[in-house]
Amino acid sequence: EENGHHIKRLKRDADEEDAEDQNKKSPKRKIVLLMAYSGKGYHGMQRNVGSSQFKTIEDDLVSALVQSGCIPENHGEDMKKMSFQRCARTDKGVSAAGQIVSLKVRLIDDILEKINNHLPSHIRILGLKRVTGGFNSKNKCDARTYSYMLPTFAFAHKDHDVQEEVYRLDKETLEKVNKLLACYKGTHNFHNFTSQKGPRDPSAKRYIMEMYCGEPFVRGNIEFAVIKVKGQSFMMHQIRKMIGLVIAIVKGYAAESIIERSWGEEKVDVPKAPGLGLVLERVHFEKYNRRFGNDGLHEPLEWTEEEEKIAVFKEQYIYPTIVNTEREEKSMVNWLSTLSIHDFNSSAVEIQANNKNSKNSSDLEGSDGCDDDSD
Repeated sequence: EENGHHIKRLKRDADEEDAEDQNKKSPKRKIVLLMAYSGKGYHGMQRNVGSSQFKTIEDDLVSALVQSGCIPENHGEDMKKMSFQRCARTDKGVSAAGQIVSLKVRLIDDILEKINNHLPSHIRILGLKRVTGGFNSKNKCDARTYSYMLPTFAFAHKDHDVQEEVYRLDKETLEKVNKLLACYKGTHNFHNFTSQKGPRDPSAKRYIMEMYCGEPFVRGNIEFAVIKVKGQSFMMHQIRKMIGLVIAIVKGYAAESIIERSWGEEKVDVPKAPGLGLVLERVHFEKYNRRFGNDGLHEPLEWTEEEEKIAVFKEQYIYPTIVNTEREEKSMVNWLSTLSIHDFNSSAVEIQANNKNSKNSSDLEGSDGCDDDSD
């Protein structure tokens, strides 16, 4: 019996030595991964451990990290063990061209190729960089840039009978759209652009650096345009509501003065544009780059070499998904038909009374993870 225990102990010691040797060959290091994905069919980026019915981007990512040998299986079950942090918690159906996650992995040979071999084609790891041991992709991020691709008929005035495929955005309307989008620049109280934030909640104040709509272009007979917005951080649904309100004004459902009014304490009924066209374009690490980017040990977190791969991915997976889904499911057309039921002139008292009646249902929407892009 003693001899049996002795043999087992020797075998265990040998296994541990093998594991140690393996780890010495590929020690764990803190890295960031540059990710691109098409969000259709997923319930957002963030993993919900124990809730397998709602598939997320991180479910597929963690599975690929385990299968490729970058992380042990138990780290997949408890993501804190690999110090995992996402830069932005994108919402259901939202895509990304430049998502960043930070984590500790074994730096195995051909690491990117091996991870991508275990991922579906609509999720790709496009780049990898070593970072400082204490790096946290969410906390070290200075700003995020999102884009929102939408069919331009969304800006057609409500009194005009519009044929979706025939409509083309004129110069005057585009100028009006850009004048309204520019109103968002600077620091404002965006409590009306998310759920569960009161007007006196300090975290409802957000800083927007730029917001504009580019020149329109035609895809599959429908004219589209892309709105770009760069901000320090965004709350849940904030970008979609910012765009939704501008559409409501341009279409003639609401007065221009409502933007200014929405930043006051009064409750304003702000419509939320569909999630389909929203894409996380880029995350910015200016402060980190200034401090560590040229220290001789670390690279700056810039992705100029990967820009061509990002552009190809968008053309292959993100833009066709937005265009085809819009054609098939008509998400913008259906949403536009709901604008007439919004009451943009309600008094605060009326809206508060309505909110009290529906408070229980709105509480289910979930918190926004303050200072974590969760649109």
